[in-house]
Amino acid sequence: MKKHRPQLISIFAAAILVVTALTSSCSDYKKGEYAKGSDFIACEDGFRRILEEEIEVFEYQYPEAFILPSYLNENACIDSLKAGKCRLIIVTRELTKDECQRIHQEQERNVRQQCIAVDAVAIVVNKDNPVDFITEEEVGQIMRGEISHWNQLAGTDTSAIKIVFDNEGSSTVNYMRDKFLPKGQMISQNPNAFAQKNNKDVFEMVQKNRNVLGIMSVSWLGDSLQAAGKQPMAQRVKQLENTTDTVNVEFTDKVKVLPVRATDALKPVKPYQANIFNGSYPLFRKVYAICTAPNGSLPHSFYAFLTGFIGQKIISETGILPYNVQPRVVKVSK
Repeated sequence: MKKHRPQLISIFAAAILVVTALTSSCSDYKKGEYAKGSDFIACEDGFRRILEEEIEVFEYQYPEAFILPSYLNENACIDSLKAGKCRLIIVTRELTKDECQRIHQEQERNVRQQCIAVDAVAIVVNKDNPVDFITEEEVGQIMRGEISHWNQLAGTDTSAIKIVFDNEGSSTVNYMRDKFLPKGQMISQNPNAFAQKNNKDVFEMVQKNRNVLGIMSVSWLGDSLQAAGKQPMAQRVKQLENTTDTVNVEFTDKVKVLPVRATDALKPVKPYQANIFNGSYPLFRKVYAICTAPNGSLPHSFYAFLTGFIGQKIISETGILPYNVQPRVVKVSK
């Protein structure tokens, strides 16, 4: 087991680590090997739970490698990569051709970017909320302020719907804005929208308040990853290496995860992996690993791990859909 070390690092201190890694991790590299040393990466906060597990397993398998993550909003992650403060980020959009060319010109680095998962944006409410499902159209109307009270959806409660997001600049806010709002309009302009610090705060707000409607990554709602984290690491890795077992994903019972009915669908569905895979759940976005580090560097080694079998299987246990490994079984029990 590794000695304890900080899980978060200042983005400004990261520049020092990047320079150190450039001079130390590539010198004795052989193809197929994983690099040693330490390096900084930036991850969109919505995928914190996934990355924490990925890092724990990666460092167990490669005990001389240390990944130092910083969890930021998506805009900050991309800005960090462009500024050369890190060489690997996890976000929900690819860099444009112009952005890639600029990095190559200014930093003399090539950009690799690969989809590692498809994430569902979940609509969650308090367990005591009478609403049992919602339509894609109603979600848009809530975002635009056209529906603002709970009795417009179900029941007689005239309380205002309090929309809760993680924070401005996050991938979730960017996604919902681009999907449902007119160009130029911001979610923050809705008087019933409230930004929190992160997805954990969103979850807790929904859990404690009957009138809150939370919007968050489905990766925060699965119980399977939490259960797996209680296993001894040797047993955990052996299970991850098994190519024949099934994947069972259940949602937490601490909040109500609303089924969503797509505009052209007859019935609402929950954001289970099978529904993400077949497209019946309408609120989803791709998750990308974007790397500017050369072969032999620690960020590139971790990039290869994320896109490999074990990295993809860890993703499957969070509830979101791994891009390269199709789950064999999705258990729908709630």
